[in-house]
Amino acid sequence: MFNMFKANTPKLILLSLFLILSPASFANLPWFDNDQPPTLAPMLEKTTPAVVNISAAGTKTNQQQLPDALRYFFGNRAPQAQERPFKSVGSGVIINADKGYVVTNHHVIDDADKIAITLKDGRQFDAKLLGSDADSDIALLQIDAENLTDVKVADSDKLRVGDFAIAIGNPFGLGQTVTSGIISALGRSGLGIEQYENFIQTDAAINSGNSGGALVNFNGELIGINTAILGPNGGNVGIGFAIPANMMQSLVDQILEYGEVRRGVLGITGSNLNAELAEALELKTTQGAFVGQVFEDTAAADAGLQAGDVIVSANGQKITSFHELRAKVGTLGAGKVVKLGVIRDGKALSVKVTLGQSEGGNLAASSLHPAFEGATLSNGQTNKQEQGVEVTEVEARSAAHAIGLKSGDIIVGVNRKRVESISQLRERLDDASKKGLIALNVVRGNASLYIMIR
Repeated sequence: MFNMFKANTPKLILLSLFLILSPASFANLPWFDNDQPPTLAPMLEKTTPAVVNISAAGTKTNQQQLPDALRYFFGNRAPQAQERPFKSVGSGVIINADKGYVVTNHHVIDDADKIAITLKDGRQFDAKLLGSDADSDIALLQIDAENLTDVKVADSDKLRVGDFAIAIGNPFGLGQTVTSGIISALGRSGLGIEQYENFIQTDAAINSGNSGGALVNFNGELIGINTAILGPNGGNVGIGFAIPANMMQSLVDQILEYGEVRRGVLGITGSNLNAELAEALELKTTQGAFVGQVFEDTAAADAGLQAGDVIVSANGQKITSFHELRAKVGTLGAGKVVKLGVIRDGKALSVKVTLGQSEGGNLAASSLHPAFEGATLSNGQTNKQEQGVEVTEVEARSAAHAIGLKSGDIIVGVNRKRVESISQLRERLDDASKKGLIALNVVRGNASLYIMIR
């Protein structure tokens, strides 16, 4: 019996890869030297400083129910809430050295009050959570540090089964460890690990503690974020899973732009295409996403999708299942235009769809600045159609309430610099915080005012 575990990586075994390759196979790689035996060391020396160790600490609330046997004596008492401290360790990847952006898994930092990042050179920094998405298990952190090393993000849509892969992370809290293998499969879904699954499967050794670490190619480019393993008791058996780099980048871009993931929606239900269904529909292919229903007033309906259609590609990439389609659409982001390859009545069609937006919460503004705690924000407009950031809610007796923010306010500037989106507000606040004084230009109704934050 195998169980699913969040995880990731030990032991360096590269020799087996090189025994099956001739020296000519490495001749075009930038780190290969004809005068030396094949080695990954030069590439790793440049890449491993971009992989960090993450330690998170906080408290989790557990609801305790009385056992049925004791209710005879104590009655149906309300569940007792207990707070328990926790600590977790994992890995992360620096994707932007200038901004200090670090990507990891959501489950590594979930419910954490304090997040610490340790670099390969031993330096340690407190990290700020910029945003996360539990359904796809991605989180974006930021550290204020100099002389960082980042990793280049590759186009994961170009990966092929059989490509070599190297996993870097912090297994079992041992410290940075490197393992190697190949890409065993692509587009893995329906595993029940995450809500949105489109995993890279690899046999590079992945173990507990490697969650959030890097899966890179032989050029040291990031192709995935290690996230889970399939194995008994959380141990490696050569079946590990990583979130594709393109999927990660799309989610990160949404967090930076909106402060949250704005999930794309087609507006359909359906199932995986199988041999039996393909035979009934007289189709030559047995892989794809079968459209069972198209809902009215949705992106799919507007684009002309119909029940009975089979979606076989998205933006030129093959779709093998409904799960894979759901993951691609759900992580691309609302408003994105997707070109779908469709088979209808045996004929191939191309359909362009502008994705709708799923219902979701606004940004918890405390991730931007402590003075905003208790406020929620969204990209909005004033009644004069001036672009800005709308304050959609302010909790009573919160920090945001104390500085004078009110529901309905539109933030249009910081320190006399224009603000038109949450991502721009984040940048303006970061710059202003270094100067010590923040002046928010706020539109409230027909009036314009300034709110000072020290």
